[in-house]
Amino acid sequence: MHLYNLTLQKSTAITCAVAGSFSAAKLQEIAVGRGKYLELLKPDENGHLTTLCSTEIFGVIRSLAAFRLTGSNRDYLVIGSDSGRLTILEYDLPKRAWNRVHLETFGKSGCRRVVPGQYLAVDVRGRALMVAAIEKQKFVYVLNRDPTTALTISSPMEGHKSHSIVHSICGVDVRFDNPLFAAIEIDYGDLDDDPEAEEPQKQLVYYELDLGLNHVLRKWSTPVDSSSNLLIPVPGGNDGPSGVLVCSENYITYKHNSAAHVNEEGLGTDDVRCVLPRRQDMAPDHGLLVVCFAAHKQKDMFFFLVQSEYGDIYKVTLDWQEERVRKVHIKYFDTIPVCSAIVVLRAGFLFAAAEFGNHKLYQFQGIGDEEDDSIIGYMTIGEEDTTEDEQEVLPLFKPRLLRNLLLIDDVESLCPILDCKVLDLVREDTPQLYTLCGRGPLSTLRILRHGLAAAELAVSELPGVPNAVWTVKQKYAEQFDDYIIVTFINATLVLSIGETVEEVTDSGFLGSITTLLCTTLMDDSMLQVHPLGIRHIRRDGRINEWKSMGKHNISRAAANERQVVIAQGNEVVYFELDPSGGLIDISKQDLGQEVLCVDVGPVPEGRQRSKFLVVGFPDKSVRILALEQDLTPMARLVCAVEPEAVVLVNMPSETGEVQDNTYLFVGLSNGFLHRCTVDAMSGQISDQRTRLCGAKPCKLIKVKTQGQNSVLVLSSRTWLCYSVNHRFHITPLGHDAFEFASNFASEPCPEGLVAIQSNKVRILALERIGDSMFNQTIVPLKCTPRKFLKHPTHNYLILLETDHRTHTNQDKEEIKRELKANTRDEDEMDQDDDDDLPERDYGTIKAPEGTWASYIRIYDPHENITHDMIELEDNQAAISLCTCVFHDTRGEPYLIVGTVKDLRPCPKTAKGGALLTFRFTDDGTKLELVHKTALTGVPHAMCAFQGRLLCGVDSLLRIYDLGKRKLLRKCETKSIPNCIVGIQKHADRIYVADITESIHYLRYRRKENIFVVFADNTAPRWMTCMCPLDFNTVAGADKFGNIFVSRLRAGVLDDIEADAAKSWVWERGSLNGAPQKANEVVQYHVGDMVTSLQKTELTPGGQEVLLYTTIMGSIGCLVPIQTTDDADFFQLLEMHLRQENPPICGRDHVAYRSSYFPVKDVTDGDFCELYTTLPYSKQRHIADELDRMPEDVCKRLEDMRHKVM
Repeated sequence: MHLYNLTLQKSTAITCAVAGSFSAAKLQEIAVGRGKYLELLKPDENGHLTTLCSTEIFGVIRSLAAFRLTGSNRDYLVIGSDSGRLTILEYDLPKRAWNRVHLETFGKSGCRRVVPGQYLAVDVRGRALMVAAIEKQKFVYVLNRDPTTALTISSPMEGHKSHSIVHSICGVDVRFDNPLFAAIEIDYGDLDDDPEAEEPQKQLVYYELDLGLNHVLRKWSTPVDSSSNLLIPVPGGNDGPSGVLVCSENYITYKHNSAAHVNEEGLGTDDVRCVLPRRQDMAPDHGLLVVCFAAHKQKDMFFFLVQSEYGDIYKVTLDWQEERVRKVHIKYFDTIPVCSAIVVLRAGFLFAAAEFGNHKLYQFQGIGDEEDDSIIGYMTIGEEDTTEDEQEVLPLFKPRLLRNLLLIDDVESLCPILDCKVLDLVREDTPQLYTLCGRGPLSTLRILRHGLAAAELAVSELPGVPNAVWTVKQKYAEQFDDYIIVTFINATLVLSIGETVEEVTDSGFLGSITTLLCTTLMDDSMLQVHPLGIRHIRRDGRINEWKSMGKHNISRAAANERQVVIAQGNEVVYFELDPSGGLIDISKQDLGQEVLCVDVGPVPEGRQRSKFLVVGFPDKSVRILALEQDLTPMARLVCAVEPEAVVLVNMPSETGEVQDNTYLFVGLSNGFLHRCTVDAMSGQISDQRTRLCGAKPCKLIKVKTQGQNSVLVLSSRTWLCYSVNHRFHITPLGHDAFEFASNFASEPCPEGLVAIQSNKVRILALERIGDSMFNQTIVPLKCTPRKFLKHPTHNYLILLETDHRTHTNQDKEEIKRELKANTRDEDEMDQDDDDDLPERDYGTIKAPEGTWASYIRIYDPHENITHDMIELEDNQAAISLCTCVFHDTRGEPYLIVGTVKDLRPCPKTAKGGALLTFRFTDDGTKLELVHKTALTGVPHAMCAFQGRLLCGVDSLLRIYDLGKRKLLRKCETKSIPNCIVGIQKHADRIYVADITESIHYLRYRRKENIFVVFADNTAPRWMTCMCPLDFNTVAGADKFGNIFVSRLRAGVLDDIEADAAKSWVWERGSLNGAPQKANEVVQYHVGDMVTSLQKTELTPGGQEVLLYTTIMGSIGCLVPIQTTDDADFFQLLEMHLRQENPPICGRDHVAYRSSYFPVKDVTDGDFCELYTTLPYSKQRHIADELDRMPEDVCKRLEDMRHKVM
C-alpha cells in the first residue's frame, strides 16, 4: 500500500497575525499564521480581504513579528517555528512570494518548552529582537545593515534563566538607548528544592542589550499580580511615557523602571492600576482576562484596543505628562467574537482573527471619544487626589450593538471541524461534505460543495428565453462595461449599465435580428455579428454594414481587438481593422466541410495581429490555420467526437519557461474538455489533457478573473479554468448551470459574470478565487456540536449539541428578567434594540462550573428546517449517539443517546451516565423518549451490532438489548485498558479504539456470549478517530496529528480459544496485550489533530480516498497510488524537491512528516505540487533526473488531483 496525501482545504484557523509594510512603502498588509501556512492578506479598494501570497512552511508557526530597520520604508517578517531556527523573510512583490533573508539555528526541532520560538519581541527601532522559550532560554540578536544595505544579523546572545517560566514578552520603546525587553516570568526554583516552600510570585523583568559590550543583562524586576498574562508596550520618547501595561485578572497596570515610578529600592511602587469594566451578567467571583490587543499610534496621540475573554473590546488611553503616567482610562468600545489576534491598520480597518468561526474585517466608524459611564481611571498607590469612591467603584456595562465598528468583510473559517461526513442528502449526484464547526454560540453545520463561491448580485426576468449574452464597452481601455447585449431567437435587447440597468434604443446595435457576437475593438468601435452580416458601429456614431453574399448565412463568429473571423457554411472570411478604423476583408477560403466552431487567437504583446485561427469540423478534428499565410493548416487535433466549441487563450505557464503560454481549449459534444499547449511560433499542439465536465456538450467562453485570462466551461455544470501561482485549476462554480455567460464589470462589481438561465439574467461575483475549492452553506446551531449521523430512513441529520458552563433556555430567560428588573430600579435601562442581542455575536451568559446544556436536533438539509429539537434536563451532557435496529422490533429504528450527569472536566468527575432510547414518530421528524437506562460510567462510544447495541462505558465494552423499561445488559468485557473512545464493526469482528492504547481487535462469540481480544497494536496512541478500510485493515489518527494504517497479517486467527482458563492472563494485561499484533503499514504526520476519518468517493465514479479533517479547519485526503511506477515516480520527485526546494523556515521535510513515527509509504502531494512554483531551470533539472519533460511532471501532478475532485 502506498498513499498520496493531498490537501483539499487549507487550515482556516489563524493563530497569530501582525501588520506591516511588506510589499511597498506606505502600504499595509497583514501576515497571518495558519498553523503550517503563512499568508499575506490585504484589504482591496472595496474593503474585501484578498490573499496576496500563501506559503506552506511544512512546520508549525509559533509566533510572528514585523520589524523595520531605521531609515527603511519596508518591513521584514520574523518567524518563530518548530524548526529550531529563526527565520527572517522579505516579500518579493513581482514574484508574489517570500524570500528568505536569514536562517539562524539556535536549538532542536519540534515544539519543546525549552527551545525558543514560542515568543518573539522586537525593538521598536528595529535594532534587535528577542526569541524566547516557554522555559529558561532566551536569545537576543542584533540587527543591522551592511554597506550594500542588506540586512545582517549577529550571533545569538544568551539571556537564559534556569527554573523560570515565561508568560509574555515585548520590546520596550526606549528610543535610541540600549534595546530593552520586558518579560513576565515566574521562578519555580525554590519549589524544586523544597516542595513545601511558598508559591513563587510572578515578576516583571527588564532585559537590556548593551550594544557596546554585546551582552544581555537582567536590568530590573518587580513583582506583579499572579494572574498576569500579557504585556503591552507603550510608546516612548516624544510619543509617550514608555514602559509597559501589564494585563492581569480584572486589572490593567502601568509599570516602568523610570525614576518617576520606582522607589529607592528599585521596585515599581508608584504603579497606575485600572479596573476593567465588567458585564452586568458576570458572576462577581469570576475573573476577567485580556486575551489580545492592538495598538494604534499617530503623531499626536496613541491608544490601545484590548479584548477580554468575553469578546468585549476596551479602549485604553493614558493620562501622562513628562514621562509620568497619572491615570489609565479604560472604556468599553464594542463587542466582537473572541479573537486570537486583532490588528489595526492605518487605513481605518480592524482585522479580527477569530478564535473560532469566521474571521472579520471591520471599518472604524469612530474611536470611542463619546462620554460614557464605563470609563474608570485612577492610581492605586502614590496618588494623593484619588478618592476612596474612585478606588472602590466597579464599572458595569451591558453589551450594545456595534457603534464604533462596521463589519465590511467576513472570511469563512471552518475551525474547529469536530466531525465530518460525506453524503448526498439533497440528491445533487455529487456528494456534499457535512461538517460540524465552531464552539458555543458560534457553532455551525456547514455544507461544503466542490466549487467556487458565486454571490448573486442581481436577477432580472426577461420577456422570452435568450440565446446568449455579452457585455461591451464604449471605449476599449475602459475598466467598466457600458452595455449588456441579450439576444433572442429573432431579436436583440440592449441594456445600459448605470445606477440602474435599463433598455436603450440609441446604441447603434440592430435589435430586430438575433446576434452571434458582440465586442469592442481597439479603436473604440463596437461590432455586432448577425446571420445576415456584420454591423460596425464607429466611435463617431457612423455605422458600416457588411452583408453576407453567399448561399449560407453566418453561423459562427470570433474576434479579438483587431481581427474578425466569420463562418458561413464551408467558407471562412477573415477581416482586419485598418488604421483608418474600417474593417477590411483580407481573405476568404472554402475549407471543404462545414465549420462547427471557430476562434481567433489573442494578439501577442508587441504585435499587430494574431497568427492563428482554430476551426472545428464534423470529421471530429480541430485544425489550427495560419492567418498570415492564407489560412494554411499548421496543426491538427483528432477528437473522439465532434467538437462543440474551441478557444485560444494566453494563460500563465505552469513550467515557467515563458511567462505566458497559448492554450487551446476544445469542448466536445460528449461533455469532455481538452486542453493543449500551442507553440507560439509553429502552431504545433502538445501536452494534451482531458477532463470530464458534464453530460451536456461543452460551451467555452473567455473571461477575466483576478486580472488574468480564464475560460468558462458550460455543460451540465459550470466550470472555471484559471491559474493561481502557476498552477492550473479547473473548478466548478457553486451555482446552477448556465446556458451562456460573459464578463461583467461595474463599480459595485469590478470582476463578475452576467449569465442567462432559462428566461432570467443573473449578475454574479466570484469570491476568493484560489483560496478555497469549496463553497459553503452555513446552518447556525445553538451549542457546540459533538456528534451527528444520518437519519436511518430519511435524508435528515441527527445532531448532538452540548456546551459546558451554559444555562438552559429557561434559566437564561429568568436571568434576563432579573437583570432587567435590577437595571429598571437603578434607572439604567438601555435602548429597546439592545435588549436582545444575538448570542452569536455577543456571547451568552456564563453559568457556574459543571453546568451543561444539551440538545438533540433533527435537521432537514433539503428544506433547511429543523423538524425537532429536544432539550435535555437534569444537567445531562450528551456525548454520543447511534441508531440501532434491534432484532425483535420488526425493523423499527431507535436512536440511542449517551449522556453523563453533573460532569466536571477538571478534575474529571461525574455522577454516572445514562442511555436514552428514543423512537422516531411523525414520519421520522419527531423523537419520543422510550426509556432511560442508568449507568455507573460514561458512555463515550456506541455502535449497532447484530441487532443489539455495542456500548463503551469507560473501559467496559458491553452489549445491550432492548427491554420494556430499560436496555438490558447481555455481555461485558474488561479487556480494554483505559477508556473506549471509538467502536466500529465488520461482520462479527469489532474494532475498539482506546484513548491511550490505540486499536484493539475483538470477536464476539455468540454461542459462549463472550468477547475475545485477539489482536492489538504495538505502539500506544492517543486515539481521536478510526475508520475500517477492509476486514483486516483499519486507519486511525491520534491527537498529535498522526495518521496510520494498521493491518492484520494474512492468516491471523480471530477464533482463538477464549475460555476463562486460557484468557484471564490476557485480560489482566500480564502478557503485555493481545496474543497477536497488527502491523502498521502506513505512517504519516499531518501536522494537525485529526478529528474524522472516512473512506469515501468525492465524485460519482471517482477513486476511493481516505478523507480526513482537522481541528484547525483543514480537509485532506490520502489517495491510493495504483501502480508501482507511479509510486516510484512521486517518491523520486519528492526526494529531488527536498534537495532543490527545502521548506522556507528550515524545517527538514522528512523530519516534519516523521515527527512522532517515521513516515512510511506516503508521498506528500502538497510538497510535490511545489514543483510548478520553481524556476524553469530547476524544473528542467528535476525533470531530467526523472527522465521526463517538465510538462509531463505537471500533467501527472494534475492527474492525481483530478482523480479526487
